[in-house]
Amino acid sequence: MKFPRWIDRRTILHGRRLWLHYGVFWLGAVATGLLAVLYARVIDFGYDTFLRYTQQFWWLPLVLTPTMAATGVWITRKWFQGAEGSGIPQVIATLHAGREMGPRLLNLRILVGKIAVSFLSILGGLTIGREGPTIHVGASLMFTLRCLYPARLRRMGGASLERRLALAGAAAGLSAAFNAPLAGVVFAIEELTRSFEQRTSGVLITAIIFAGIVSLGLQGNYTYFGSIDVGSHFPDLLAAAVVLIGVLAGVLGGVFCWLLLNTRRWMPEALLAWRASYPVLLGGLCGLVIAVIGVATANHTFGSGYAEARGMLEGRVQLGVEYPILKMASMIGSYLPGAPGGLFAPSLAIGAGIGNALHLLFGQMQLPMLVALGMVGYLAAVTQSPITAFIIVIEMINGHALVISLMATALISSQVSKFFAPPLYEALAQRYESAG
Repeated sequence: MKFPRWIDRRTILHGRRLWLHYGVFWLGAVATGLLAVLYARVIDFGYDTFLRYTQQFWWLPLVLTPTMAATGVWITRKWFQGAEGSGIPQVIATLHAGREMGPRLLNLRILVGKIAVSFLSILGGLTIGREGPTIHVGASLMFTLRCLYPARLRRMGGASLERRLALAGAAAGLSAAFNAPLAGVVFAIEELTRSFEQRTSGVLITAIIFAGIVSLGLQGNYTYFGSIDVGSHFPDLLAAAVVLIGVLAGVLGGVFCWLLLNTRRWMPEALLAWRASYPVLLGGLCGLVIAVIGVATANHTFGSGYAEARGMLEGRVQLGVEYPILKMASMIGSYLPGAPGGLFAPSLAIGAGIGNALHLLFGQMQLPMLVALGMVGYLAAVTQSPITAFIIVIEMINGHALVISLMATALISSQVSKFFAPPLYEALAQRYESAG
């Protein structure tokens, strides 16, 4: 091939190498940021629509929620197998199991199904979040970009290339979902790979930067839950509160993980058989349970719990001590049938409820401080990734003044949770690996 005189062939080849090494990742990161913002707005629209109509007709969830839950299970099982749950286990399975897993669990069909079915679920008021699905969507989008590489390069370094694409997409998805770039980096290291790889650090960080820039450009520089002000003087009982919240959140989070991982040990045999034979009907039954709990709590257990968590942080919402248990029950009902949905935001809402309930015991302490400790404690217990948990919460509430207390709470709760169950995402990922 002949090039014009003013173009040096080596320049062309060097530019091509730069495109393949960085450009594809940057393109994918920009697309991930755009998709994360669009997905967030779709989910917000769905839940706002649900609340608007249920406030007019209190009985509507008793019909709508079971219908949407059953529909979501049916659609997922028929057309989008692999899109169920939060999506993080699928990403971990792809990163650990090699090349055979990626095309099945990270593709455009899964991406579309994840967004569409989770929209139907939130339209029905199920207790799900969008953060885990955004991670799955980002990894799926980036993984499909491997087709932009020449076939020879895909054959030579395919596994390493696909791994870096999926990892960068997942981290960029989390960063864009929470506006938390540090959490994106730490999540990729602590949860997805359980190690630090120097050769992937550059593309990982640049992907997070590009996705974050897109999110900031479209949504502005915001803090997910707003900023809290706890002052410079810490109460004398802060250490006791850290220990108590860490233990309590660890127990509840560990029990939650145990229930999800050991359904055969606590569900009656008849219900297990019914679940295997009629999964769609089980989805409807779980939806009915979610609806009854939601109606009984004046709609507070529906959805991700973002509004309730933020309201408790700001002192505007007062919920009873039973809220964390009821929210957790609704969350279990949302995940047992297998429809798509995330764990992060509902976990933060449950943790906020734990901190709010303990304000009865630590009345002299500031409520936002207790709520923040509860949020990091329960999230760390569910994920058993304490560093990711406290960095996410710090970035979401601008809570640098509480950094030591948040770290201690996350560490305690994650260690307590291990007495009940192994890391949830890894255990679920192993099921995909064994099935694949």
